[in-house]
This record gives sequence, structure tokens and C-alpha cells, in this order.
Amino acid sequence: MGKTLHPGPIKKTKKWDTSLWVSPVPFGFTKVKPRHIIDSAKIAWKNKDNLNYAKNIILKGVCDGCALGVGGLQDQTLTGPHVCTTRFNVLRLNTAPPIEPKILHQDINELRKLDSSELRELGRIPYPMIRRKGENKFTRISWDEAMGTVADKMKKLDPKQYAFYLTSRGITNESYYVAAKTARYLETNNIDNASRICHSPSKSAMKRSVGVGASTCNYQDWLGTDVLVFWGSVASNASPVSTKYMMEAKKRGTKIIVINPYREPAMENYWVPSVVESALFGTKIADDFYEVNIGGDIALMHGVMKHWFDMEDAVEGSAVNHEFVREHVNNYEELRETVQKQSWEEIEKSSGIKKDRIIELSNLLAQSKNGVMVWALGLTMHKHATDNISQVANLALLRGWLGRKYNGLMPLRGHSSVQGSGEMGADPFSLPGGDYDEVNTERIEKVWDFELPKWPGDTVGVTIENAMLPEDNEKKLKLYYMSGGNFLETMPDPDFVKDALENLDIRVHQDIILNTSTLLDAKEAVIVLPAKTRYEQDGGGLSTSTERMIYFSPEIEGNRNRIAEARSEWKIYIDLAKRVKPENAHLIDFKSGQEIRNEIAVANPQYDGVQYLKKAGDVYQYGGAWLCEGGVCPTPDGRGNLISMDIPDNNAKAGEFKLLMRRGKQFNSMVYGDTDTFNHMGRYSVLMSKNDAYKQGLEEGEAVVLYNKNGVFQGFVQHADIKDGNVGVHFPEGNYLVEKGIYENFVEMPDYVTDIKVEKADHFNANKDRQYYERPIPDLEDNPN
Repeated sequence: MGKTLHPGPIKKTKKWDTSLWVSPVPFGFTKVKPRHIIDSAKIAWKNKDNLNYAKNIILKGVCDGCALGVGGLQDQTLTGPHVCTTRFNVLRLNTAPPIEPKILHQDINELRKLDSSELRELGRIPYPMIRRKGENKFTRISWDEAMGTVADKMKKLDPKQYAFYLTSRGITNESYYVAAKTARYLETNNIDNASRICHSPSKSAMKRSVGVGASTCNYQDWLGTDVLVFWGSVASNASPVSTKYMMEAKKRGTKIIVINPYREPAMENYWVPSVVESALFGTKIADDFYEVNIGGDIALMHGVMKHWFDMEDAVEGSAVNHEFVREHVNNYEELRETVQKQSWEEIEKSSGIKKDRIIELSNLLAQSKNGVMVWALGLTMHKHATDNISQVANLALLRGWLGRKYNGLMPLRGHSSVQGSGEMGADPFSLPGGDYDEVNTERIEKVWDFELPKWPGDTVGVTIENAMLPEDNEKKLKLYYMSGGNFLETMPDPDFVKDALENLDIRVHQDIILNTSTLLDAKEAVIVLPAKTRYEQDGGGLSTSTERMIYFSPEIEGNRNRIAEARSEWKIYIDLAKRVKPENAHLIDFKSGQEIRNEIAVANPQYDGVQYLKKAGDVYQYGGAWLCEGGVCPTPDGRGNLISMDIPDNNAKAGEFKLLMRRGKQFNSMVYGDTDTFNHMGRYSVLMSKNDAYKQGLEEGEAVVLYNKNGVFQGFVQHADIKDGNVGVHFPEGNYLVEKGIYENFVEMPDYVTDIKVEKADHFNANKDRQYYERPIPDLEDNPN
């Protein structure tokens, strides 16, 4: 789309800036902060049996952690080394030895005593296994028997009765692509992935607003923009290397604004381990925080625009970039009318922010010639998420922050290559190179040379629910094929998820390690298949970063703990496809990773160029430096669309709170510690404002119960700088409070926002026999931390 090419990494500012220091005391002594050096030493010790291979992964591979796109120790944003403990934590998935047989084949009930963190520490899955109905331990089987069992079952089922799912665990574009093609070759559209659970509203909103479904800008655009706004994003936690970019942006004069219900310590002060100045003295990140109510972002943005339009009434051009709007934007008057109908009283109530503070933010944005809007799960995990993000796009379009340097819209991806999952067609709504529509279907059928299923596939939440349908229902799910993932720790209502997974005839876990869902029963059999990591994948692999950079990560030799029977994930899918439908096996047959990349370049024209990526460090960015360059959007008329919307009703009832779920000391649902290093929050801490705690009569450390009609959470009060009326717990521990079957309005992503009540534990337990709750509540035990 864009003609301008990314310039490659630029040099960081060398001059130290004492005004950004958190403390003159070196290494943050006396501060609550990560201890990167100590943590790194512990990780090195954990990998001591395979240290040289771990080193080669860091030096030669593209990071399988976040989606910043660090290859080796370099990226395309800044020169110099980039390291973070999140990447180091994931290392053990790639270096671990096989699980010892005496542990692996013990009674399943003994394994069930371990949580997912403890199961991960056992090592890697060494060979294919099966556990049939009534058996209490896994049995080793051959690849032929394992794949034959799955294929025989699929042959008996209607394609609507099986589904595929791919997690974000280092999966490459090649695997996403082959899985997407395999699913359609096997005549099912029931395929989904972890990225869609997190960011599908970003894609839907951006496509209707500006015609694209990916970041319109680059990380370099942070470095020199006037204002960088983070909406519901704790980038420093999910993508720690991004703090290096934030530090550089600050030195170049950028103002950083954070909008979040909780004043995240990691977005306030950070110690960047790969920058000496910051590692010693820390870096002040945010210039200002706006603690918005959960679900109150649309109201806040209405307030910003309402003041802009008031400014325009006084002096035309004082807030809106009229030249850009006239040439590149639709629906200006409709949006203005909708916004001006909103009262300040309603805006303040919904957002939780006073008018004068909103005007303060509004003025800052109006005075900023350039701006980059960044967002993450704080905006996407709502039933009105698509509207959340279109409202962000509204702000950017009114200011003309699109299609040029230092400007843009950026959904910040939290995992390596999840941007590529939908672009490879691995979800119900997508095919390689576009949506699952008539035009794209016809195009892909010519590329693949077979007919695609025309019925709509179901998303992951719906497929789980379909496992509980009556046996004679045509959509009754009977087989689930999962490449990684643990629905028990990512989906709402884990008790229901457990029942649904155990109600499947066959469940296939293609993975590197065991997790708690692997150990559940099935009506016929549970089959476990050992997968290679991305660094072992035959022929290397591609990953797509947040900024649309497609990196080649080579196959890395020298693994002392090599899993002899593990297979590349794309090879497993091909084996399955050939067994289920051998009559047309030539249509799905790839002999090498290079063959897959050659076809990807044809199937998705944006990826034309990836076929030439063949060695470490090779990278290609599709779309140029900026999508919608010059303000021209790939919409039917070439213009962006302002989307009018009302303020949603998100106000909690009297006596109830909004639940915020956050991640701490973890990578998605993989927990690497019991206590968050930035705020000392334990896995069962409940973040509450001092004001709310006082009103509830709660002391810090006091046992409390959070509950609603969906479930309960037992924890301990921790005073925090969080918006009144909102409480915070860790994900996935808080998932018991989230209702199943509630989905985002446009893309069927689970809604993780819920209302809860908070009660002293002793009061709750004293009354539990006289009140009805959906599940029994055991007496609170001592603090488990």
C-alpha cells in the first residue's frame, strides 16, 4: 500500500537524561522492581544442561515471546542489543529434556496434583501417547497408530463435528498456513487461534474505519511523535523491550499518556536491562495517567471530541485537522452530532473521569501535530470492543494521525507471529490474503485447487459450547485438535470448559509440554503428540511482528536435549490430511518449508517477498512503512470512516464492582512466579483502592471473597492506585467469575468484563449455607502465597 520503505534501525540517543531517572540510588535498591540480573542468572542456571543451545537461540533465533520482532539481539527499531527476562523465561520450552517415563506414565491422578507451572517443569513430551476411556495412565504409541486413530475418527464424522485450534506458543506462519489449508481440505471451517481471542476486534474495527487490519505504523514512529497514548495496554509487561523504545521516545520529547483503570507501576517506572543508564537509575515512563472506569473508554473519548468540537465552534481548526478530514474522511457531521448530544454528566459517570481532566487530555491531543495510538487487551476484551477501537480511530482521523511518519494506529500484539495467524487464514472469518468472502474464496480455490466449505465456521468459545450439544445435533463437536493451548486457563467458566472437553469423543493435544487440560478425560481417547519448537522446525520458519515485519528464524542445530520423535507442526498436519483424504493427497503435500513459503507468497499477495527470506536476519515488511500512506485508505472510496456510537451502559449496580484482570510474572497464562515484581501482587491478591476498602471495612491483607452468579474468587485485599468501583485480580485465576457464552458484538470474542460483589470472608462463610451459589465455597484457608 505504502511507497515509503522502513529505513531500518536507527541509533539511540547516547546522552544521559537525569530528569528521567527514577532514583539516584543504583539498581533501584529500596524500590519494588524486577531484579533482571538475578532473574537472568536463575534462568541461565535452569538451562545449564543445554546452555550453548540456549545461547544460540538468543543469538540466532527470532524471539518466540512478544511480537516486537527481535531477531537474535537486534530489531528494526533501534541499534544495540535487546534482551528481556520474558524471552529468557520462554527459553526452557526449547531447551528442556524429555519427561522421565516413570513420571510420565504414573497414575493420572498423581499428575493431576500438579498445576501447569509444575507440569511445565517436568520437561517436554517425548513421544506420541494415548489414554483411552477407563485407563488411568498414558501409554506410548507409534506415530502411525496415533495419526491413524485420529484420521479414522475424522472419516466417520461430519466436518462440522471437529475443530482445530492453534495457540500463540511460538507457532510459525508456515504452521498457521498449513493448518488453515488442512482444515479446509478436510472440509471444516471450525478453526481458530489465540490471536483472535485477544485482538479480533482490532481487526474488525480498523477494517471498517480505515480498511486495514494491522498496525498502520512502526515502533520508530514512537520516537519523535508528539504524544504516544497507551489505551488499556501494559506494554512494559507484555512486551518488555518496548520500554527501550519508550525511553528513547521520552529523550526525543514525546509525551506518554497511559489510560487504564489501574495505575500500572511498570508503565510509571521501569529499569531497562539493556540500557546502562536505565538499568542503573530506572526510567520514568508515563507523563500522565487517566484512571478510567473499566468499559469507560468510549465515554472518555466522547469527552475529548466534545471539547474539540467546542473548540471548533470558537476557532475553526483549533482541534480538528480539516484539510485531512475534507480530503480523506467520511461522516464528519454525523459524528459531531452524535458526540454533541452526549452530556458531560453522562461522560463523567461512564468514564469515571472529571470534566476538567478530560479537557486537559483533549487540549494536549489537540496541540499535538503528531500522535500514535496504541492499545491492547484493555480495549479488546469487551463485548463492545470493536466500538472501543473505532472510537480510537475516530480520534486519529480527526487529527490526521494516519499514513505518515510519527503517526498511526497500533494494536500491540503480545505474542510472536500472532499477527500472521489470521493473515494465513487460521480462523473462521479469514483466508490467506483476505476475508472469507465470495471473492477471496474463489481466488483461494484456484490457488489450492479444491473447493472450500461454504458454511460458516464457529469460533473457539462456540466450539467448546458445541461439545455439550445433544448427540444427534449436526454441530455436536466430537473431536478437538489443539496445537498447544489450555482452555482451562484462558476461557471463561473453567468448570464448564472442563465438562465440555471431557464430553468430546477424542481430544488431540499437539504440544511441547503437558498442561492441566492435557490430563482431562475424554469419552474415547486423549492423544498427545510431541511437536518441535520453532527453532527445530524443518527449514526454519517465519513470524510476523506487530509492525508487519516478517522475520525468518532459521533451524538451529545443537540441541543436546533433542526430542527424537518430535515433528514439525506443519508436517503433522500434512500427515493427518493425507490419511483422512488420501485420494487428493497431492493437493496438500509440501516437501519443505521453502515450498510452503513459495505458496504463501501466492496465496497472500501482501506476503509476496517472503519466499526470498532464507537466512538469519532476513526480514520483509509488507505494506511499506505506513499503511494508508498519505491518508489514502484501501476502502471502496479510498477514505477513512468516522463511526458514530452511543456511550455503552457499563455502570455497575449499587454495591457491585467491575472486575479487572491483569497479568503479572507470566507470559499469557504461563505463570513464572507467585509474586509480581512491580507491585508485590500475589496470585490471590485483590487490588482495591483505599477508598473502596475503607467503605467496605477492609484492612490490607484481609481475606475477602469476590462472587457473582458465575463463581467465586477467594483472595486477600491489597491497597492499590486503582479507580474506585473497580477491583483487580490476576488472569487466569479470575476466570471463574466470567460468564461463558457472552461474546463481543462483531467477532464473537469472549467478553471478560463482569460485575462482582466483594465481601469479608468471615461474613461470606457465615452466610453461605443460607444463600444459593452455583458452586460450593470451601472455607478460606491461609494465604496460599
